[in-house]
Amino acid sequence: MIKFWFILFSVLLLSCSHQEKVLYEELTPVEFTTRLKDCPVAYLPLGTMEWHGDHLPLGSDGLQSQEFFKRLAHQVGGIVLPMIFLGPDFHEPSYDTADKKYYGMDYANKLPSGKYDPQQMVGSAYWVPDSTFIILLDAIMHQLSRAGFKIVIAHGHTPSLWKIDGQAEKWMNKYHLKAMTCSGDDTSNLCFMCDHAAANETSIMMALRPELVQMENLPKDTAEWPLAIAGRDPRIYASKKFGNEIVDFELQKMESRILNELQKMK
Repeated sequence: MIKFWFILFSVLLLSCSHQEKVLYEELTPVEFTTRLKDCPVAYLPLGTMEWHGDHLPLGSDGLQSQEFFKRLAHQVGGIVLPMIFLGPDFHEPSYDTADKKYYGMDYANKLPSGKYDPQQMVGSAYWVPDSTFIILLDAIMHQLSRAGFKIVIAHGHTPSLWKIDGQAEKWMNKYHLKAMTCSGDDTSNLCFMCDHAAANETSIMMALRPELVQMENLPKDTAEWPLAIAGRDPRIYASKKFGNEIVDFELQKMESRILNELQKMK
């Protein structure tokens, strides 16, 4: 009996250590060619190094999309690219001073809740002008087309998504590459990364990277709104269960969307 359990444990350990690889940077040329032939889809996590409340890591945008894309690649096929950590965001020059510029969540006084004067949020280091980001994306799309991909699915930082949507037709004409995001066809609650560090993103992080969520860092008094968070209160509405519901819904939605696009290309 002891021998039986030892063999079973060894088999399970071996299978776990040889899990199918989906990350671009980990693939050998043979593995890359095989995955590309089976499913010519690239997944691009659009990350930032940006304040996501006191309870979430600064890289939450990229971490959520990367972990989701890994699951999607295991389920449907395709290859997950390294995350981008640069991106565009709102910038209002009238707030700038001689030695300080503000971007994105620095302007949380424009949110319906959590108002405060513009301030540089701790750890935020990602902003590039729209024009720079578009040049970067164009170079990436060119290289992905050259490598043989037919579809690129990008998701993450919301202002970065807007550039994907805005340039998609151009890339189709220029590189014969279908670019899209995970946005659309959602419900009021089941949507992917549709707030900022509030119940939606916090729940997704609880489902995908629970070891990185530190809810104890948020104010215990729910009458005190956490700094630079936009959406439903994560202290009340966030949970791992809700995060798994979002992820499962989005996996099913994106699988259908990908298979539909691949069918059109046959």
